[in-house]
Amino acid sequence: MQISDDSQQGVLLPFSAMNNADTAWMLVSTALVLLMTPALAFFYGGLVRSKNSLNTMMMSFAALGFVGIGWALLGYSLAFGKGGPWLGDLSRAMLRGVGLEPNGTIPHVLFVAFQGTFAIITAALISGAIVERMRFGPYLAFLTLWGVFVYAPLAHWVWGGGWLGKLGTLDFAGGTVVHVNAATAALVAALVLGPRKDFARQAILPHNVPFTLLGAGVLWFGWFGFNAGSALGAGTSAALAFFNTMLAPAATLVVWTLLDLSRSGRATAVGGATGIVVGLVAITPAAGFVSPLSAILLGAVAAFPSYFALLWRARTRLDDSLDVVAAHGLGGTVGALLTGVLAENAWNGGAGAGALFGEPRRILVQALGVAATIAFSAAGTFAILKLVGAFAALRAGAREEGLGLDVTQHGEEAYTRGEGAILVLPDSPTPAPLSAALPAEGGAA
Repeated sequence: MQISDDSQQGVLLPFSAMNNADTAWMLVSTALVLLMTPALAFFYGGLVRSKNSLNTMMMSFAALGFVGIGWALLGYSLAFGKGGPWLGDLSRAMLRGVGLEPNGTIPHVLFVAFQGTFAIITAALISGAIVERMRFGPYLAFLTLWGVFVYAPLAHWVWGGGWLGKLGTLDFAGGTVVHVNAATAALVAALVLGPRKDFARQAILPHNVPFTLLGAGVLWFGWFGFNAGSALGAGTSAALAFFNTMLAPAATLVVWTLLDLSRSGRATAVGGATGIVVGLVAITPAAGFVSPLSAILLGAVAAFPSYFALLWRARTRLDDSLDVVAAHGLGGTVGALLTGVLAENAWNGGAGAGALFGEPRRILVQALGVAATIAFSAAGTFAILKLVGAFAALRAGAREEGLGLDVTQHGEEAYTRGEGAILVLPDSPTPAPLSAALPAEGGAA
């Protein structure tokens, strides 16, 4: 993300520095990135059983509120406030000093909003590893704390003037800050909660694959704002990131489909949707740093580790329910490392070259960025889960899992046919099958 040095030091630029074209593009980009979180809800929601679909979607929608407010009140200051190499200060807490003055060439309030959408989608990604078994109240507490105390410091490290950014780590739109970070947290959360009660005992199938395809398509649409918006203006860097965001997932989709066909003779819809997301994840750190041909290569290469990791994970006891680690963790890692190989000064305006273009040290810097992100995210996530778990049970009970988290956590159902409706009595903690509370057909109660 290209950030004004002046704005990071708290220097208010003259209003003449504002650029209306940049502002217009960033307004659109912010809306596009915000749309990605509802898109993620559909992507994840289609992959779970129908009795948990509302709960799964609410895990994403809730992030819009809880992480968004946490970001505005404290997270933004810790990420982009004046501070040291490890953490910003509290100078921007409660949005103090955030107004219409320029931050770079866009209004400061718009910069805060754009960055807030990143915090929201990053936290929401974690839910894919813990669906169908985490109680909603503790999840909200975890989500809020994680956005402030894990995401914000990492954003500072890379984009807010912290030590990784000064070391030369290239992360255009969040390969480490967003995807490796979220995947690490997802892995820790999956291990702490343990597998679902039905995991490896019965088939757990997606209930609505069209939802998943819809989610993948809207995610791709929103990702143009995610990547091209990270140029923070309507210039050549945004155009390059935009084009690369089109090419890389297209290449991943082609390779993923061919792998499916060669392995089983069938190209699955879920596989295609997953391939698109992997490609989007992989190009994220490189979007504004590599050439279009390199973006195609990066997307094609990224398909292989994620594809085979998905197959391997299915044979283990790790219940990373929707494969956040394989898609976002490996995709983000491959993208970050290949950025250190394929980045070109000729395409990125001198931001930095990769190992193939004169700077072999870059790959080591990128690897350090990935390793540091994994270590900090793992430790921070574990600490927050243990803190929340000390006050409330994280895991839903076996009966709650059996009935489904839609009813037990929300008192609602996505569908009232098929599996049968459930009557939720306001004074009863235990929902009962609706058929048990209704009179038999043609008879009295």
